Amino acid sequence: MNSTVTTRIDPDACIGCGRCVDVCPAGTISMQEGRGVVTGTYSMNCGHCEAVCPAEAVTVTSLEHPFFLASAAVDDRWLPHGEYDTGQLVRLMRSRRSCRNFEKKAIDRRLLEDLVRIGTTAPSGTNSQSWTFTVLAGRREVETLGAEVAGFFRKLNRNAAKASLRLMAKIFARDRLGEYYRRYYKTVQEGLELWEREGADTLFHGAAAVILVGGRKSASSPREDALLASQNILLAAHSLGLGSCMIGFAVAAINRDTKIQRLLKIPAAESVHAAIALGYPAERYEKAAFRKNVPIRYPLGSKS
Repeated sequence: MNSTVTTRIDPDACIGCGRCVDVCPAGTISMQEGRGVVTGTYSMNCGHCEAVCPAEAVTVTSLEHPFFLASAAVDDRWLPHGEYDTGQLVRLMRSRRSCRNFEKKAIDRRLLEDLVRIGTTAPSGTNSQSWTFTVLAGRREVETLGAEVAGFFRKLNRNAAKASLRLMAKIFARDRLGEYYRRYYKTVQEGLELWEREGADTLFHGAAAVILVGGRKSASSPREDALLASQNILLAAHSLGLGSCMIGFAVAAINRDTKIQRLLKIPAAESVHAAIALGYPAERYEKAAFRKNVPIRYPLGSKS
């Protein structure tokens, strides 16, 4: 995480309210002679101080100014707690479905870049903002990745089909190959045969683009950070008229095959944690979907 202090306070504009000091999680700012002053040597570069200042006296220069989207007007005003329509928020969340039927229509690259920017509005561990985004912006690139992923699983299935290798894996590798064989071998084999025989894309489902969301391994919680950013992208894609689907098989292949990593120019210091297939949906639903009932635990206190 880059902890370089990039906070700047205009002493002439500062009104001495102290709100920047109250919200700073790193103690970067203190009050001196009735004014906010940058005195710390460490910063989370979260921008809380800039966002809370009523006099616009604070700037965090490491942050991108302004936040801009090509696809929508951005309102920089802070939305106070409790002032958004929760019902409409839940409607968006319930309406987003995993789309596996896409139209043969390209996505404007500016739209994909907007989705990445929206992804970066997610929280991250210690505000490291160590996400990485790799964009396959066209159908040809998606098919290239699909062929490489198919090659990885073709080799994996050949190994999984051998009882001797499954036995060795059971003894020395906690039965991982056997577990794969029991859970995924048949489905993957059928998908590979359809790919080879008919060119059917059972991996990305004909998506027009893919965004790979990853993180630097040195971050405090790279997997969690990437998945939080991915959820933002999924919801934003729906609001922008796009369908989306998370492709776990692609993530597994990318992280285990250095050939694919080189193809995608993913450095060894990074891992991919989500592959989001995107396209204009060729499906329409009549109502939002429901979810399984989930038990709620209260281990340390009363339910009442």
